[in-house]
Amino acid sequence: MANEYLPSPKILRNYAQVLVDFALGTGRGIKRNEVVLLQYDQMAEPLALAVYRRILEKGAHPILRQNEEAFAKEFYERANRQQLSFFPEKYTRALVDTIDHRLFLMAEANPQLLKGVDPQKIMLANKTKKKLRQWLFEKEDQGKLTWTLALYGTAGAAHEAKLTIEEYWEQIIKACYLNTGDPIKEWKKTFVEVEKIVKALNQMPIDKIRVQAKDTDITYTLGAKRAWMGGSGRNIPSFEIFTSPNWRGTNGVISFDQPLYRYGNLVEGIRLEFKNGKVVRATAKKNETLLKELVKQKNADKVGEFSLTDTRFSKIDKFMAHTLYDENFGGQFGNTHLALGSSYHDCYKGDPKKLKPTDWAKLGYNDSVEHTDIIASANRTVTATLLDGTQKVIYIDGHFRA
Repeated sequence: MANEYLPSPKILRNYAQVLVDFALGTGRGIKRNEVVLLQYDQMAEPLALAVYRRILEKGAHPILRQNEEAFAKEFYERANRQQLSFFPEKYTRALVDTIDHRLFLMAEANPQLLKGVDPQKIMLANKTKKKLRQWLFEKEDQGKLTWTLALYGTAGAAHEAKLTIEEYWEQIIKACYLNTGDPIKEWKKTFVEVEKIVKALNQMPIDKIRVQAKDTDITYTLGAKRAWMGGSGRNIPSFEIFTSPNWRGTNGVISFDQPLYRYGNLVEGIRLEFKNGKVVRATAKKNETLLKELVKQKNADKVGEFSLTDTRFSKIDKFMAHTLYDENFGGQFGNTHLALGSSYHDCYKGDPKKLKPTDWAKLGYNDSVEHTDIIASANRTVTATLLDGTQKVIYIDGHFRA
């Protein structure tokens, strides 16, 4: 499907500056002589060029990697098991050692391109990336790597979201403040407000979190030395406030009213039931088989992230058929989402460099090649139980009350 919409030079320039001067570097931008890996889907080339130009203007060094959808489809359709499992270890290790920042511009021309591909082949290929994820985590834990993700709207994505391409880009522009006089100033103001809530949550001695909504009653155990995070710049846009709970303490049921796009397929009407931290029942009204295959992967039956978005921050009010935007949905009641799979090590109150893999495991941080966000936007009440047994409503009607 042809992409007939091209954002104005001003929008592209503003977008590039938000990503390079703000999002990377955890809100501080990049520095001279740092190395930035710029990965982008082919359809995002206009934005990639603006970002590339801005990296050079900052005196840094860009490394380019373009993704082409047609090659991905050929790979999954034709590669044998050995090819699917191949991992260029020396090349990848050298790349990770070289870069200071990683920026990925996502722009799927056809979100359902891989619909006919056997999901097990995609999952097998994903397993080879576990070592890469480990290296990136380790470097990030050492404070030597930052990253961010951003979306470039395509006609194909707009079609999936049942929006025109102009309506789709309208969501991107207003969500990222790209039509304001100083987008970075607006982002900084938003992050100050997000940080107030993060600070209040981190000062509360929370033991458990209970989420109640239509067809939902689920409890998460926060775990020792847990930190709430938000406003880091790792995603643009990013309005969510999240943590990585101790997976062992997840119990109850949760239903999701937002579809999940995974491996080129659309999964709808998802309902998960947890007992003692593991998914014991996973159902869906559409593509349930894919959901069950996903959950069967190693440690993909455990929670890696719990998140809430306050509708006062997010300007996103349309379904975008893309996790980056749907997990930041504002609308009337904001959203809650959980991620099945890997946890975030930065959700730890302490020095992550001092922890070994066994320490992370003991603390209940999940380790998996998967990190699949599933989103619910129905109205919900979130109640915290403190260590002394006191209960406090921290989120209701789309707003934090922390």
